[in-house]
Amino acid sequence: MICMKEVARPGKFGKFGNSGGEYGAGNGMLNCRLATGQGRPLTILCLGAHSDDIEIGCGGTILKLIEEHERTEFYWVVLSAGKKRRREATESAKAFLEKAKRKTVVVKNFKDGYLPYSGGEIKTYFEGLKRKVSPDIIFTHYRSDLHQDHRVISDLAWNTFRNHLILEYEIPKYDGDLGCPNFFVHLKESICNRKIQYMLKYFASQRENQWFDRETFQSLLRLRGVESNSPDKYAEAFYCRKFVL
Repeated sequence: MICMKEVARPGKFGKFGNSGGEYGAGNGMLNCRLATGQGRPLTILCLGAHSDDIEIGCGGTILKLIEEHERTEFYWVVLSAGKKRRREATESAKAFLEKAKRKTVVVKNFKDGYLPYSGGEIKTYFEGLKRKVSPDIIFTHYRSDLHQDHRVISDLAWNTFRNHLILEYEIPKYDGDLGCPNFFVHLKESICNRKIQYMLKYFASQRENQWFDRETFQSLLRLRGVESNSPDKYAEAFYCRKFVL
């Protein structure tokens, strides 16, 4: 189930099918299901500044979409990764997208920590990407993320893709920038376990960081599950600025 909380004002963005048109009893949620129309594949664009961002922010949602939509197609774009991180990004994407109908994985080599200074080049790349794919959903960083690389990717995604549903994911970090998301995707515990297992397996370079562990990822999934009244206890959360029902 996909839940919208505090629904944003409508805009010309991707559509969702209503699963009944009713708010959940007493929880202020509008439950929705994806609808693409005419049986066409669901196309997803994932944008991440660094090699593990997509997995942390929306890895569970990706696994759920693949499980529930057999014809899902993915464009998976990582903007910054050194040699070792590039290998990690590629192997992780392969695991997460194993059962996807079609997938295109791109790992760019913009300098980690300096993406705002490469904004012109990234914008040019995004413009080219827009000519190749018209996604039903774009997953990108939260606009109020305190990491400078994350913010510029979010800003340029909105600047480039103006007729699409954009969901902004969250990344827990030392800076303490978690907010109040308004869009939730309920997840089964088995999917959460797969997400965490893949991240711990494929991102060995991050294991020395005190925050990169099962407890961090599982606790955020559980908290968002509480906030969205998830029947299976867990959820990933997003910020949705514009939404059409």
